[in-house]
Amino acid sequence: MKKLFFSLLFLFILSACSQGENIDTIEDQEENEVFSIQDVKIPDVIFISEKRNSIIDEEEIKLSIKTYLDSSEELFNAREPFQDYIDEEEEFTTEELEKLDKISKLTKENDENFSNYILNNTLPEGYEEESKRISGYITAVNEMLHEINVMFDDVMSDANEGVIPKVNLKSLISNVGAATGKEQKKIEEFLDKKSIKTKAFGRDD
Repeated sequence: MKKLFFSLLFLFILSACSQGENIDTIEDQEENEVFSIQDVKIPDVIFISEKRNSIIDEEEIKLSIKTYLDSSEELFNAREPFQDYIDEEEEFTTEELEKLDKISKLTKENDENFSNYILNNTLPEGYEEESKRISGYITAVNEMLHEINVMFDDVMSDANEGVIPKVNLKSLISNVGAATGKEQKKIEEFLDKKSIKTKAFGRDD
């Protein structure tokens, strides 16, 4: 029942996310190198800025976008082996759970730091809208993964054994709307236009 529920949920998200757009396929994801949880190293760099009410020049915003996207990609890759364990309904050790919790907290902090940075400073012409698009896209993807993990924790707990958890479809659909293939394509076109090389989207060549 649990596997059926998450399979249906996953299919729902993929269906809503595509909306006729081109999205990364499962086959594309499987081409990435897979590590075990024991090999996972928690990234030690995330986006951080204390700037407020400042005028940001183009060189700085480019570096800020690169730092944010690179750290987002590293955190996503660090979390991926845990997602595989969740999909296979494997049990985590206390140490593994602490590592996953640390990755989740860094992901949230990374998203919040970049969002606050672009909202509280003046960006160069042509960067404000696309910086918000990048922030919204990455944050939406991370929030969807977080919600699915929380639901998995609920259904796997002894108190809720066999009980289908409540699904916040409104929240999921809202996040899916910000994380479509169309949005990713716009981001990639912007990165190419501004010559911003990043580990995200496989664009660090």
